Amino acid sequence: MYRIDNQISLAEFISPFGELDQENRWVKIAGMIPWEMYEKKYAEQFCDDNGSPAIKFRMAMGTLIIKQTTSHSDDEVVQDIIENPYMQFLIGLHEFTTTPPFSASSITNFRKYISAEMINEINNLLFRAVYPEPGGVTEKPGNNDEDRDNDESDSQGGGDADSHGNIENPTGSDAPNKGTLILDATCAPADIAYPTDVNLLNEAREKLEAIIDTLQPYNFLAPKPRTYRFEARREYLSFALKRRPGVEKVREAIKKQLAYVARNIRHIDAMLERIPLERLSIVQQAQLTTIRILYTQQLYMYENNTHSVGDRIVSIGQPHVRPIVRGKAKAPVEFGAKISISLTGGYSFLDRLSWDAYNEESDLISSVETYKRHNGCYPERVLADKIYRTKENREYCKRLGIRLSGPPLGRRSKETEKELRKQEARDSADRNPVEGKFGEGKSKYGLNRIMARIKESSETVISMAFLCMNISKRLRELLRFFQIPASFNKCFVDNFFVNRDFFEIVVFG
Repeated sequence: MYRIDNQISLAEFISPFGELDQENRWVKIAGMIPWEMYEKKYAEQFCDDNGSPAIKFRMAMGTLIIKQTTSHSDDEVVQDIIENPYMQFLIGLHEFTTTPPFSASSITNFRKYISAEMINEINNLLFRAVYPEPGGVTEKPGNNDEDRDNDESDSQGGGDADSHGNIENPTGSDAPNKGTLILDATCAPADIAYPTDVNLLNEAREKLEAIIDTLQPYNFLAPKPRTYRFEARREYLSFALKRRPGVEKVREAIKKQLAYVARNIRHIDAMLERIPLERLSIVQQAQLTTIRILYTQQLYMYENNTHSVGDRIVSIGQPHVRPIVRGKAKAPVEFGAKISISLTGGYSFLDRLSWDAYNEESDLISSVETYKRHNGCYPERVLADKIYRTKENREYCKRLGIRLSGPPLGRRSKETEKELRKQEARDSADRNPVEGKFGEGKSKYGLNRIMARIKESSETVISMAFLCMNISKRLRELLRFFQIPASFNKCFVDNFFVNRDFFEIVVFG
């Protein structure tokens, strides 16, 4: 049995390679996460007197951080851990071992038990109002302890912070607006095949045939229902091999597949009158429920000659996935979760995640209020694209003295127009970091294709991507700090103790 400790220190870790480097990134990450704070919440999901002891929060959370950062598969993550003593220190082991501390299949359970809400809470705790941008609410090192105490209280808006770092009693509405809030939304596509009506119906037919094969041994002496599976397969392949089938050919193929699916559903319903539903596996039961909904939707669209229906099923294996209309040239429609994020001081926070399409304009007010709750004041400006500039949002920002990016309404003089164009160009340039965050998340942290198949696991993966992006930025800030020019060395040494206290508070949380 491995010894796992949430509070293990670097000196206590036993390694055959000598003492670990305290500047290693995995060691830095281990010092960022408040492991003990969330251990109890994580342990509440397990029984105390049933089964083997659950894996501790540090091992589960550390493993998910490693997986998201390296973008490796579950099997590769286990191999990485048994080869790397720094990773073993991150997950809380006391000594280096070449034996896997858990199986690759356990990582799926980690994603189930560590929810997206818990990850977002950790993200807010660690990175909200840590590195505000210039002119924002900033913590600065003072020349003595009293100055540092005053600066810390000012940076939190004069209110009392709760155990999660949130401000319970922020300053009133008379506090001056400071800082910049950047808003945007995107889609995190799921790992599904591009859905077409014929392909979905063909897949549904094949799964129904497998269900009939499962139920038939319990059907006593009754003959096996005829499914015409070979004829149906031949007709599907005849259509699928056409390079550019016309509208009539598509409707004809849909009609035939609908008939086969309807026939199989009737056979299964007749068999289930005599056979308990429990003879099917849990996966097959879920597939049968999804296929019934899919058939109803496809029949409605065929009869009404339309391509739109509410809560449209685009994947039998992941029925929670919905089409998200983006309007982009590269991908007009994507299939996955729509997410809204806010960017403050270079750190990104997941404000909203939904599998159904929504209009992100409604997120502006809630994001601004969240900024106020964490910083003790409203932002000086909000940078967002055109969809956020509704009448309601404009009036809200005007009432609070917040400048919303984009041209104001009404007629303007030529001189004013020229200045507004310059201001709009500056705002557009300042809004680029949020696009960079989307690019970073999709190119490095897996947001371009969510490989998890379960709804809750997918939400955990998406939330973990933003947490790891913020951890990466914190590490870059640490690296930038240690690359100090030589001309600064004497000043830094003279004020070492003051600077040390400051960086322990601000940089290391």
